[in-house]
Amino acid sequence: MDFRGWSSAAVEFYEGLEADNSKAYWHAHRDVYDEQVRAPMEALLAELEPEFGEGKVFRPHRDVRFSKDKSPYKTAIGATLQCGGYMQFSSDGLGAGCGTYTMESDQLDRYRRAVADDPSGAALAEIVADLQRAG
Repeated sequence: MDFRGWSSAAVEFYEGLEADNSKAYWHAHRDVYDEQVRAPMEALLAELEPEFGEGKVFRPHRDVRFSKDKSPYKTAIGATLQCGGYMQFSSDGLGAGCGTYTMESDQLDRYRRAVADDPSGAALAEIVADLQRAG
């Protein structure tokens, strides 16, 4: 299957799940999740695999053991790529990003030195300030 994006049915699935985050809703609409939400994500990961490595789709169930919010299902589908990168689809649309989740000690040391350095640290502080001003 070639990736062709997500349909309006996928958006409607998540809008419905946000309104009724229950086992009954999930089971009544599981086929929509499988065909309109998960299948396109798997197609996207398959297209990206040659360049970014294998992708992994996150499970749709939330870990509610330590949460006050006991909603059983995530209201977005997310996935990561082996060589870095994250994407998420929900009723709000598509989000993508990349970065480092956990740095090795030598990477962390280099990062800290760069932030503390006058030229590069000042540039980073200005970027952060611009983002804060933009909201």
